Amino acid sequence: MSAEVRVGLLGLGTVGTGVVSIISRHQEELRHQVGCPVTIKKVLVRDKAKPRPVDVDETMVTEHIDEILTDEHIDIVIEVMGGVESTKEHLLKALRNGKHVVTANKDLMALHGAELLRVASENGCDLYYEASVAGGIPILRSLVDGLAADRITKMMGIVNGTTNYILTKMTQEGSSYEEVLKQAQLLGFAESDPTADVEGLDAARKMAILATLGFSMNVSLDDVVVRGISSVTKSDLDYCDQLGYTMKLIGLAKRDDGRVEVSVEPTLLPKEHPLASVHNEYNAVYVYGEAVGETMFYGPGAGSLPTATAVVSDLVSVMKNMRLGVSGRIVQGPLHERILKRDNEIDSKYFLRLRVIDKAGTFQAVTNLFACHEVSFEKLLQLPVEGAEVAEVIVITHHTNKENYEKLYKKLSELEVIESIESCYRVEGGR
Repeated sequence: MSAEVRVGLLGLGTVGTGVVSIISRHQEELRHQVGCPVTIKKVLVRDKAKPRPVDVDETMVTEHIDEILTDEHIDIVIEVMGGVESTKEHLLKALRNGKHVVTANKDLMALHGAELLRVASENGCDLYYEASVAGGIPILRSLVDGLAADRITKMMGIVNGTTNYILTKMTQEGSSYEEVLKQAQLLGFAESDPTADVEGLDAARKMAILATLGFSMNVSLDDVVVRGISSVTKSDLDYCDQLGYTMKLIGLAKRDDGRVEVSVEPTLLPKEHPLASVHNEYNAVYVYGEAVGETMFYGPGAGSLPTATAVVSDLVSVMKNMRLGVSGRIVQGPLHERILKRDNEIDSKYFLRLRVIDKAGTFQAVTNLFACHEVSFEKLLQLPVEGAEVAEVIVITHHTNKENYEKLYKKLSELEVIESIESCYRVEGGR
């Protein structure tokens, strides 16, 4: 290992700026950790003329990525520029040129992580990606190192700050989805095109990464059942509150007898559940292990410095491996074959909100249909709708399997006394 470690930084946006700031301000701590200084040798930007919030020597700045990928004096490439297909090719080139890689790119790792890790191993290089899942929360390192001796059976959490901010404000302030989304965009918590966040795709990518690591099997994005929050209404949240629940966009990865389910969907949690108290843009992941029991990891899921902290922590891990001469030896293939649960093996409780014709016999018809499908009520509300000859029936079921529930849902939608199924959500937590 040379007298210093030289880094090539791909991207100088929000996270890249944070990386430069931490490396420049924390040199003493970094030198203490790994025994040598860290130098950023080159920084890739799109436009060299653009003003920047952090001081970078102009001689370090380049618009040509090969000045980093082919520079034999650069030891580690940090990627915080985003993108998928072209970025994958750039990182493959870096790895094949013997450069270690640190990335915060969840999209890339969810889609091409297995290939990148394989190429890293073949070339004796490290590939770390802690910042790709929950910003400043060290959840991947905890799964790989801190809980390495345990068998993880379930991970559930809030892994998207935008949707958590929206649901928090809708719940606390009684605002509509559209109103809060506009507010989130003005504050910078939501993109101008928020689709990836609000429709659950961002969280799904993170859950695919978590499930792959936590269960040691190749879980792909296509394995994740995804539903977003754009159809959640103020009325849904009001009824949740009356029944003692809070709604969150929950990523869930669960393993039973070697079979797994992975999903992202709006989910009701009892108000006393630890995840129910995670508000605004914060993230949290609840992990269940056979030995350790229940643990929760909580913190800021995004932002310049929290995410950059995770990136620089990965940088330190790479540097320690270089110093010990064990680079490229940590990558392991999956231990288990990926077997997805069938619908009759997925067990949950459900929230259903029905608008029914308010007349004699209606409730009996509904309860008979539930009984026929062996689904029972845990909680029930029936409220008349003012000025209309209809009522709203809100049900929390006892546990049932997904196959039974979907058959029940289909029959409910065909029942003459039911005007509409206004909403339905999964319920987690509690008994």
